[in-house]
Amino acid sequence: MKAEANLDESGANHPRKIFRRNKWKTLNGEWDFCFDNEQNFYTPNDINRWTHKINVPFAPETKASGIDDRNFHRRCWYQKSFTVSFTESRTILHFGAVDYFANVWVNGHFLGSHEGGHTPFSFDITNCLNRTEEQIVTVCADDDPLDLTKPRGKQDWQKEPHSIWYPRTTGIWQSVWLEEVPETYIQRCRCTPLLERWEIGCEVFIAGPCKDGLELRVILSSKDQILARDRYEVIHNEVHRRIAMSDPGIDDFRNELLWSPEKPTLINVELELWCNNKRLDQVHSYTALRSVSYNRDRFLLNGRPYYMRLVLDQGYWPDTFMTPPSEEAIIKDIELIKAAGFNGVRKHQKVEDPNFLYWADKMGLLVWGEMPSAYRFTQESVERLTREWLEVLNRDVNHPCIVVWVPFNESWGVPDLAEKIAHQSCVQALYHLTKTIDPTRPCIGNDGWESTATDIVGIHDYDDQPERLLKKYATSGHTSVAEVLNKYRPGGRVITVDGYAHRGQPVMLTEFGGIAFVEPDYEITKSWGYSAATTSQEFRRRYEALMDSIHRIELFAGYCYTQFTDTFQEANGLFKADRTPKFSITAMAKATRGIGLGRGELTGVPQPPPIPHDNDAFELNRDQNNQ
Repeated sequence: MKAEANLDESGANHPRKIFRRNKWKTLNGEWDFCFDNEQNFYTPNDINRWTHKINVPFAPETKASGIDDRNFHRRCWYQKSFTVSFTESRTILHFGAVDYFANVWVNGHFLGSHEGGHTPFSFDITNCLNRTEEQIVTVCADDDPLDLTKPRGKQDWQKEPHSIWYPRTTGIWQSVWLEEVPETYIQRCRCTPLLERWEIGCEVFIAGPCKDGLELRVILSSKDQILARDRYEVIHNEVHRRIAMSDPGIDDFRNELLWSPEKPTLINVELELWCNNKRLDQVHSYTALRSVSYNRDRFLLNGRPYYMRLVLDQGYWPDTFMTPPSEEAIIKDIELIKAAGFNGVRKHQKVEDPNFLYWADKMGLLVWGEMPSAYRFTQESVERLTREWLEVLNRDVNHPCIVVWVPFNESWGVPDLAEKIAHQSCVQALYHLTKTIDPTRPCIGNDGWESTATDIVGIHDYDDQPERLLKKYATSGHTSVAEVLNKYRPGGRVITVDGYAHRGQPVMLTEFGGIAFVEPDYEITKSWGYSAATTSQEFRRRYEALMDSIHRIELFAGYCYTQFTDTFQEANGLFKADRTPKFSITAMAKATRGIGLGRGELTGVPQPPPIPHDNDAFELNRDQNNQ
């Protein structure tokens, strides 16, 4: 099917809002499609057996794709015709994500390949375009459903979803689009907030022929106020500068410009490439002035202790799986998460759509960026994981909402982490690689247990008895943090690996809860959870009791509740899969924030008041002012 002929000059539906040009065209929509179970390697001219029409960017396993086929398929093919308006510009073809290995042709010319199911790639297709005819793009996607050495996250290797794994995602599952760029253009930029100096670090890289007289103009603005307007000479196709802004001095004025979930102020970044008084290129971006770090046992946001109230977000929808059905659906999810009292999400085993991160930046939601796991430890799995993780860091490093990186979860892919040096070295290598690429954010080497190299000790504990949780992790009296971490083994695993003792960094309960509640007539196969409640009232009471205990544990610098929504057979969401809350969202928010709890329901346990957190008073005042 032919794509629309004109490039869209609005940014409303742009698939990459943090780095966008005015002239672009979506290739989403109807494509020709076929499965290739024999794994024949056709050339584009050989494909005359299109059996389906598919709605891109939805995977063929989804209802939204129009195919809804969840069988094992190792290879599939896509094809679409489109037109372009020819100017002196070049045309770039972008893919948001194709799972897992993609080969791409335009008009029968092979462009190249990309391996990795969660990260973007692109090709300059200018020299492949026909001048008088429609253009044809062809994609072959290979995705072995049984391969456990590739990063696959929550995609099941069994035919029917089991336990905590979900249906597979094959082929194109994020946007495909075209972009016009000049011969010499801005290829990428990185903006790094330097709060302690009241500066924005700006690194810009130029592609194409290097011309004399190239100049980069940078404009920083916020709320229609210009913060900086600078010009820099481009040297060796690069610009590296630190842009200083006027420090307001007084905290109240400083806070007006700082980014936080309570006040997500963004700074617009306009980049213009000029040559001899002629503008060659223009890119619209944004950044934020904020810092994330840790000091002793507390996480810091903008230099102040900040208690993280996260919810585990699998990032799935019933009819579209990992692909958001719309931007409105993304906005609704963030609104619900914040309305339920949370200030962040841990995106679990998924590299989220860039538009989710844009709305998290804009609406104010902390995000932990996590790498989807492989499930075997081999040289190939390590190479694949490392290569794709670097692409994740490069794609998302500019988003202010991302505050923590998580390359490993629960020793998945490194199953002998507590005993084998090779597995420990792998986690340490990814931790240090992450800190090398981005030293501005904390990194959790392996979340859940068996910590080695990490800035935060994450604990996963699904004990459903609040009083036991309170007893386990209490550090009052003569009980030290080291004693607590050495004594208990949630999931049967040590919290810290021998030789990597806790060194004073923050400790967080990064998975707990998992209470399943479903309607009485719900299929038993769709009611998986770590524990169960039989009525909405019981579900609410158990959630409140768990939150009551968590807010009393001084050891924790934050938490992450499992989970946001029901996801396929997992019925342990606070919301149903259709985003309906399972009990009053007002009551949910109060429990999430630890407000109005402490009713003395935990018998036999000392009942100190909930621990106040520095970010609570601000939120309460804000809520009262908004009523």
